Amino acid sequence: MSKNKKNDQFGFVFSTNPDFEFTPEGDEQEEDLPVANQSLKIWLDRKQRKGKEVTLITGYVGNDDSLKELSKLLKNKCGVGGSVKNGEILLQGNHRDKVLKILLDNGYVKSKKAGGG
Repeated sequence: MSKNKKNDQFGFVFSTNPDFEFTPEGDEQEEDLPVANQSLKIWLDRKQRKGKEVTLITGYVGNDDSLKELSKLLKNKCGVGGSVKNGEILLQGNHRDKVLKILLDNGYVKSKKAGGG
């Protein structure tokens, strides 16, 4: 007998509360934090990329659409390719200084470079 993953209620089996309604946690829209309160970290990463450098921006709190908008802005300003994966922005190459300046100019005042190098 195989387990149906779609109907699996994240481990909930039974509730004694007669007014209980199950709402999966993933269905809620995550609200955007104001730009000034975003604490972004800018990393230089080479792991699992065959030695090629990528600029990695982490720590964004908000929905995927606004994260993709920020990614598009950064890719256009830096003139590079990149993607958004797992709530992180990846830009091809080492653009930490340029990305930091762009973020600070756009109001992300809590942004900073992280890691060595």
